[in-house]
Amino acid sequence: MSDSVGSSSITVPEGFTLHTENTSHILISSKEEAFLNPVQEFNRDLSVACIRVWSEEINREKETKWKQAQERRAKREAEGEAKTGQQKRAKTESTEPSTDGPEDDLVAGDVHTTGGTSEGNKREVLYRPHKFVLLEALSATGLRSIRYAKEIPLVRFVIANDLSASATAAMKRNVELNGLGPSSHGPVDSASSSMVSEHQPLPDRGKVRINEGDACALMYSHRTEKTRVDVVDLDPYGTAAPFIDGAVQCVNDGGLLCVTCTDLSVLATTNYHEKCFSNYGGIPVKAEYCHEAALRLVLNTLSTSAGRYGRYIQPLLCLSIDFYVRLFVRIHSAPIEVKKTASKTAMYFICQGCQSFYEQPLGRTVEKVHERSGNVNLLFKTQAGPPVPPKCTECGCALHVAGPMWSGPLHDNRFISKVLEHLESNQDKYGTAVRMKGMLTVANEELHVPFYFTPSRIAGFFHSICPPLDDVASALLNAGHTVSRSHALPGSLKTDATRQDVHDVFRSWVKKHPVRMDKVSETSLARQLLAKEARKEANFAKHPRSVTQASKVKLVRYQQNPAPNWGPGTKADSGTKRKREEEHE
Repeated sequence: MSDSVGSSSITVPEGFTLHTENTSHILISSKEEAFLNPVQEFNRDLSVACIRVWSEEINREKETKWKQAQERRAKREAEGEAKTGQQKRAKTESTEPSTDGPEDDLVAGDVHTTGGTSEGNKREVLYRPHKFVLLEALSATGLRSIRYAKEIPLVRFVIANDLSASATAAMKRNVELNGLGPSSHGPVDSASSSMVSEHQPLPDRGKVRINEGDACALMYSHRTEKTRVDVVDLDPYGTAAPFIDGAVQCVNDGGLLCVTCTDLSVLATTNYHEKCFSNYGGIPVKAEYCHEAALRLVLNTLSTSAGRYGRYIQPLLCLSIDFYVRLFVRIHSAPIEVKKTASKTAMYFICQGCQSFYEQPLGRTVEKVHERSGNVNLLFKTQAGPPVPPKCTECGCALHVAGPMWSGPLHDNRFISKVLEHLESNQDKYGTAVRMKGMLTVANEELHVPFYFTPSRIAGFFHSICPPLDDVASALLNAGHTVSRSHALPGSLKTDATRQDVHDVFRSWVKKHPVRMDKVSETSLARQLLAKEARKEANFAKHPRSVTQASKVKLVRYQQNPAPNWGPGTKADSGTKRKREEEHE
């Protein structure tokens, strides 16, 4: 990455401040004409790394397909030449007497030359790397688009869009500042380009192309197969729900969709469940694992939106970060895969007392192997349920319904490993590389099962002292279960054990560290949980694969507050309100 503009050589106009992030520089107006949150540098760093790795992967896929096509073509040409040679040879033998080898070689050589494949006439064909187009629907200052254009080698160009006139003015200023604007010939639109002579080269429109307009209208204008883009990035202030339908349509097959939602007050609590349902088509969860549920609600929205158009999603990396969720999802087209989405969607029954959860899949996929041919047929069936009685089987409290939400994997381990490899060799190119490595490592180790728990929260339910994280993990591992951490919350654990198995570990812990029952109310949750005996005594001996043993490398796995009063920030003034105020003065 070359920095075409040095920050020391930039003249900052009056009323502006210079903001530098990695190799990019932008001018921020004191009038707040466009929104920029410096805390989101981690989001932008992560996005650059993920999109870059995706672009290299899809380029590798296309190169492999190209080589296979070239091999098939060469094979067909060779077979065609051999067939033509045989026909000519047969014709020669039928009209002339048989000759020696050199004449046969001459005839064959003539055929080879005519086909244009002789050594002297052969033209070397080389693979051209796949350059992709990226659309950022809500660009604001344009910093993200500028970074994409400067830091991702395979970017052909970036379409940076915003509805606000003041934001697009800021984008134009910042794009020119970074040397990514159009050439001196000026921009060319689709209407004027047809008037340019075919002998005259088209003017350069720049690597970042700015558009002022509605994001949905722009994406809908790119939804036909010939006009689709390879990557769409949605990073709005608040929910991305209004833009998802257009986004899943305008991404190329195998393309990447990047989505940010900052409305966790809607996604991660039941305070606004009606708003969550209207935005995302599901009821949220009020429990300690609410941030993972938020990810699954957004994924379900992406999945159902894509399914309407015969498309399905492949989650590559979905993270709950600070005050927002960030998802990287590939979009594919395949009707058979769309039919499987019901089996990756579930309702959840959440206990309002001990926070146990019970999964109710909406469907299931059954594989049926044909006896004679061995072919595998897929049968799609509805799921029987509900899985539990009206009350929680652990504590007897009422159950609340949540969902529907995505119940499949949140991450693709192969993709995360590639991003970590890229990060290992490019740490100096990312300001938040240390935190990126930590969070990606945790995500890569994370089990593909829904929801986590924290020992401290469950110990609170039992009114007991909290066991060490390593002791709880070891007890579950010694019982034959698998355990990992969750990226969404420090001190959390994920396991394939049932919540009853987890509670049995704590019942065994309480036997070694008794609870003063005289301090516990007769109607408390602790009495309900302790009324049951553990089915099997837990073994707290340290297990070699415990989570603390597996993470000896010191990593910044979870975010520390980066600045005082940090958070989503204040939405930028669009300019309309300010103009009205000036008119009334």
